[in-house]
Amino acid sequence: MKHWCWSLLSTLLLSLYSVSAVFLPLHQYEGQTFFDTWDFYGNVDNTTWGNVTFLDRADAKSKQLVYINDAGNAVIKLDTTADIAQAPVVHRDSIRLTSRDTYGMGSLIIIDALHIPYGCSVWPSFWTLGMGKTWPGAGEIDIIEAINLMDHNQIALHTTPGCVQAPTARQSGATRNEDCSTDQGCIVAEVKPNSFGAGFSQAGGGVYALQIDATGIYVWFFSRPDVPASLSAANKDTPIDTTVWGLPTAAYPSTTCDFDTYFGQQQLILLTTLCGIWAGEPHNYAQTCPGNCVADYAFGPGSPRFDNAFWEIKYVRAYIEEGRTPPPPAPPAPDLPVTTTSTTMEATSTSAQQAAASASSSSSSAPKKISLVGWEYIAGLVALGSLLSVHLMTL
Repeated sequence: MKHWCWSLLSTLLLSLYSVSAVFLPLHQYEGQTFFDTWDFYGNVDNTTWGNVTFLDRADAKSKQLVYINDAGNAVIKLDTTADIAQAPVVHRDSIRLTSRDTYGMGSLIIIDALHIPYGCSVWPSFWTLGMGKTWPGAGEIDIIEAINLMDHNQIALHTTPGCVQAPTARQSGATRNEDCSTDQGCIVAEVKPNSFGAGFSQAGGGVYALQIDATGIYVWFFSRPDVPASLSAANKDTPIDTTVWGLPTAAYPSTTCDFDTYFGQQQLILLTTLCGIWAGEPHNYAQTCPGNCVADYAFGPGSPRFDNAFWEIKYVRAYIEEGRTPPPPAPPAPDLPVTTTSTTMEATSTSAQQAAASASSSSSSAPKKISLVGWEYIAGLVALGSLLSVHLMTL
């Protein structure tokens, strides 16, 4: 009887990681067709007030900010050629991609990258955003996100009230905040080395994976030397068994945050912005960088300061849990012309103030949808404040 009980307990504990051992290939973003099923944002950064313009597909290609290199990897860059004159509001060309395909329960997303953007003022992210509801009604999952010269990645969920990370979650990362409805989200910091910054690329890059199943939401990170053989030997047609990977960096069990309750179908988003409400907030910026984010980095030449502000990605692969029916692809959105007109956001100005306040913590993971206030007005105030602070320091 004791032996039977122990076997049952062991089985139950193992099941905490995944309801399924096998995920089957669904979509591949790699090689010459990498960019074919992504939409380009084609607007200024009107969600986190960064100092960039996200180009449409035509301009991104003509300006060589997206391309496939000789190794067959996708490169997504921040512009380094423009010398931007000082002005109340400035924008450097950048890229924001949104997948046309959507993902939900029973999904596994894997990104294998050789380089992630980093540097003072630089704010890259790879995340998912729920469809069909005002943010964060359909949820957000931050897979890769860090700023400036941080040396580690941060994972977070953003949801409506009620979703929290269980205090007993079995993970290797360090929980910074358990309430997923706060502006910074429920954050787990990576503690293993080389998850971000110069260390990531010097180690040969690595692999991030997001798993969503009936037991919860899980994110793993593997630096290149630690990538499991089941991943390093896999091709785009190989099924993936995640139960052999060990503890995830971040675990959000469904017992305290049910995916179907707090999340809708998710689209993948990959972008690089500058400064904004997290990287550019003075307290956060000063943690790893000197001077002033806008005055010292948004203005002026792009090189050498942004020479490391690029993604190099071997692939992004999506899988579906064995036995599940894949969702239909999202309808393609037209590539919009670049515009700098005021944009209406999906929250209140009070939420915007709270978001800016929450971003003053270096452990924050900034929300991506924040204000009804005209973007240029807010960005102008941010830039003007930065200019005034620099002027006062010179008096």
